[in-house]
Amino acid sequence: MNFDLKKKTRVGESVIQALLFFAGILSVFITLAIVYELGKEALLFFNNPDVTLAKFFGGTIWQPGIGAYGIWALVSATLTTSFIAICISLPLGLAAAVYLSEYASLRARSILKPALEILAGIPTVVYGYFALLFVTPVLQNIFGNENIQVYNMLSAGLVMGIMILPLISSMSEDALSAAPRALREAAYALGATKVETSLQVVLPAALSGIGAALIVGISRAVGETMIVAVASGAGPNFTFNPLQAAETMTGHIARISGGDLSYNSIDYTSLFSIALMLFLVTLALNLISQWVVNRFRERYE
Repeated sequence: MNFDLKKKTRVGESVIQALLFFAGILSVFITLAIVYELGKEALLFFNNPDVTLAKFFGGTIWQPGIGAYGIWALVSATLTTSFIAICISLPLGLAAAVYLSEYASLRARSILKPALEILAGIPTVVYGYFALLFVTPVLQNIFGNENIQVYNMLSAGLVMGIMILPLISSMSEDALSAAPRALREAAYALGATKVETSLQVVLPAALSGIGAALIVGISRAVGETMIVAVASGAGPNFTFNPLQAAETMTGHIARISGGDLSYNSIDYTSLFSIALMLFLVTLALNLISQWVVNRFRERYE
């Protein structure tokens, strides 16, 4: 009987291992398929005799219809909105994580954490119209109608920061909670206060997890579409002034792909070059995330 039970257990473990292996292989295959399709279509764009890498990476005007292929007109808006979003979400998310992990009672935690995570369930198009119809008028009252445009990167970035706030706070809180209890007890034994223990002991111990949360948040902000498509602007504009309108890479793809494009036209293939650039940026951020995690990871026995 025991032999049969062990045999069934081994069969079950083998099936689970096979399923996990299949899931891993499938994810790698999907990633390679995405790279292949993006690269294949982007190659058609770069094979155009009028397109050169010097124009693509050296120009600041993006209008393929007139032979202007400067990708920085779209990259600048993507970086600006993402930077604003991180400036909002990182301090607020980290503060929320420290409070929930170190200070909140069980009752407060059971109320505040689900309330915070509700923000992650709101559709991004709702966030976009919230930025356009609520945040932008508030900013116009602050800066003046003549100083800030109706479509602007500041309102889009602020609302993007609110959107990714639950992601950063949740991952950071998990990292803080994973810090060994012995570290806290040792700090208290040495006479450290609650604040000193939280900021000088627990926070450094969870630095790798917080760094990973930051990179994931940046990746989420870079890939956001609907908020910037609705609130940021509908035209490429090389500027880092957040009070002006500008179009991000994702916003441009969403706007142009919704139009009547003929297959293999310069406008059509240009979308894949932008998508490939976006993929490479996200890949670079993920590689940085892995380096941060491995570099600052604390191991406790």
